[in-house]
Amino acid sequence: MKKNLLSPFVFILVGSLLGPGTQAQPTLKDAYQNDFLIGSALKESQFDGDDPKETALIKAQFNSISPANLLKWEAVHPGLDSYNFAPADRYVEFGVENHMFIVGHVLIWHNQTPRWVFQDGQGNPVDRNTLLARMRAHIFAVVGRYKGKIGGWDVVNEALDEGGRLRQSPWFKIIGEDYIAKAFEFAHEADPNAQLYYNDYSLENSSKRLGAIALIQKLRSQGIPVAGVGLQGHYKLNWPSTMQLDQTIEAFAQIGVKVNLTELDMDVLPPATRSQAADITMNFALQAKLNPYTNGLPDSIQQNLAKRYADLFAVLVKHHKDVNRVTFWGVTDADSWLNNWPVRGRTAYPLLFDRNCQPKPAFDAVIQTARSGK
Repeated sequence: MKKNLLSPFVFILVGSLLGPGTQAQPTLKDAYQNDFLIGSALKESQFDGDDPKETALIKAQFNSISPANLLKWEAVHPGLDSYNFAPADRYVEFGVENHMFIVGHVLIWHNQTPRWVFQDGQGNPVDRNTLLARMRAHIFAVVGRYKGKIGGWDVVNEALDEGGRLRQSPWFKIIGEDYIAKAFEFAHEADPNAQLYYNDYSLENSSKRLGAIALIQKLRSQGIPVAGVGLQGHYKLNWPSTMQLDQTIEAFAQIGVKVNLTELDMDVLPPATRSQAADITMNFALQAKLNPYTNGLPDSIQQNLAKRYADLFAVLVKHHKDVNRVTFWGVTDADSWLNNWPVRGRTAYPLLFDRNCQPKPAFDAVIQTARSGK
């Protein structure tokens, strides 16, 4: 028997967010309170209170938060002996004050990492021991600072290529394939109680998923505590299929790790490439045919988006025992990275709230999926 929600008569009033004349809706976090956490990735203005409307929306709807960029290496550790913790401190304090599960993103990644990390003073690649020492110092400084406050860390991000093989990143080339194990070991030493995750995109494709399963099994066989895997969830209206998502969650559950959707959004715009990858280095020129909805999303696409979200959440509800968290990559359509990736200057509509912080039909569909699934 599935878990029961609160009585349908117990609602959280969010009238100011829903607009006058609109009936109160239960919030996302309450609709799924017995299934999994519901989170969002935040930018500084949202937790600093620069946009009170968005801040209120975050507090009302979400019980978990992730940082969009401020804990990536280039932001928090820009120089060998310099750290910039001020934004991260405010982010963590926001989560603590609002009793949210706080996520740290990301410790080790080949992107958004300064060149100095991999180079000596002359610009030559450093040796293995030097890079390991820099990795350890970074992880201990960052994880250690938020020990007991940040509950889960994306330790390693996007270490696999599309074929499921280890990516030929500077980390791999200089340290070797055990750089992943070392990163997890250092993170566990820095905070033994934090949940540690491996995070990647396109794990719904079988070749990459098999590579991730093999990687996690190898780490766990060495006693390394990998608590969960993050499916980034940068989805499209036609990918992945609900069957692919179902099979992916089931496959990771079978090896004993929990699943998080860590960066969920839905691209409804015409594709600029056939690739399903979420490689941030992709960049295509703006063309009118790639940006067709500058004046608003047609109702037919709006309804397709709503159905797509409902179908995906139905799979997540089915596997609620194996899913710990669903985090959207942004709060409103205005915040989405898809406005500028892989084509800069587009008008994207990938989230549950529009540019005025109003719930879209997709929001209603997601809420209804929770209520009808109980």
